[in-house]
Amino acid sequence: MLKIRTAPRPRTFAARLDSRTESTPVARQLLRAYLAALPTGDRYTDTAELLLGELFANAVQHTDAPTDRLIEVHFALTGDRLRLEVHDAGTGRPSLHTPTPDDEHGRGVLLINELAEKWGCCPRAGGVGKFVWALIAPAPSPTSTLLTV
Repeated sequence: MLKIRTAPRPRTFAARLDSRTESTPVARQLLRAYLAALPTGDRYTDTAELLLGELFANAVQHTDAPTDRLIEVHFALTGDRLRLEVHDAGTGRPSLHTPTPDDEHGRGVLLINELAEKWGCCPRAGGVGKFVWALIAPAPSPTSTLLTV
């Protein structure tokens, strides 16, 4: 009897990247590859890439950790929700504030708050640093948004 083994669906993914601005597109590329392997991954791509970029950039720009510390990204599909986590060794916590129209920066957490179903910040195991997480609901499938007349 012939048995065909299919590769298991990727449920979780983790990677460590340099704490540098140039690593942000690498993190988004890893996320795109992870989502491409999921049957409904395309329903998360736009929001997930934007939020991961903001989470990662914040971890790089607002850390007080030594520059040789790595930033770790985690992606996990739980049910139909995508969970993104960005771990860093810094002590600062993200906070939500409303930027003025003239502010050139400071909209990342606002975007995360608006686009994520939920988000938060937790201390890392071992007591060094934190991780910021965001939970993303899938976008409606194209067939469910068609209008019938």
